Amino acid sequence: MDIDQIKTFLAVAAHGSFLEAAERVHVTQSTVSARIQNLEQGLGARLFVRNRSGASLTPAGQRFLRHAKTLLLTFEQARHDVGLPSRYRASLTIGARIALWDDFLPRWAGRMRASAPDISLNTEIGFEEDLMRRIIAGTMDLALMYSPQQGAGIQVEHLFDETLILVGGDPDQPAMDDGYVYVDWGPTFYAQHLRVYPDLERPAQTANIGWLGLQLILANGGSCFVPERVAASYLRGGCLHQVDDAPTLTLPTYVVYPGDSDCTELMIALDTLRALVAEGAATGGA
Repeated sequence: MDIDQIKTFLAVAAHGSFLEAAERVHVTQSTVSARIQNLEQGLGARLFVRNRSGASLTPAGQRFLRHAKTLLLTFEQARHDVGLPSRYRASLTIGARIALWDDFLPRWAGRMRASAPDISLNTEIGFEEDLMRRIIAGTMDLALMYSPQQGAGIQVEHLFDETLILVGGDPDQPAMDDGYVYVDWGPTFYAQHLRVYPDLERPAQTANIGWLGLQLILANGGSCFVPERVAASYLRGGCLHQVDDAPTLTLPTYVVYPGDSDCTELMIALDTLRALVAEGAATGGA
């Protein structure tokens, strides 16, 4: 098994076609077929069913898909670490929900670059499922999220609480009208939202991230719940207003990292995060 076989497998899985995969990885179709055949022989399992409509994963192929993604990520991270210039002593990979990259984590990155300039930073955006998978697989050093999962060897640390406020373009609009956009902030938010609005019908619009909810209401009017920290610049600019008499909701934020790690660089990153939280940076202060 080699990395070209893994890349080729992922290309066929993504495009459902040996021909399209060949174009994607810049080789001939016969080379794609040979790589997949060798991979199947190495694994002792058939990975694809080929038919007139293309190629589809077998049950074994579906099971291997997750491992193939992890193998590729591990290889890319290893290549990055090995190829670090001599002025860097280590690299860290941090991932987080996109809302946490609004003001807070860029401050963290700036603080890290100032206090530990010999640590290279790889920064990423992701959702909980992918972030947890990366932490467990060892291809990410720390991740910030709202709905972590507990697991063996994983440390889940409460970092701070987001305050979610309802914002809209019209300060006099009703809290829950047809323009309301429900943002899926996870199960904790869902439970609070249901308790506050038990009789609310399914909104006409939903969004899976706060950024998208904001774009929808900025373009079309309406309202949505977003972190107070994220909303601050829009409120100061006057393009959005906090909806009167609407409740504020709380969204716990966690940092997740390997529990058995004794990596000095990881401890520096965590201490920097905790210091920023203590200074109020996570809530828009400092």
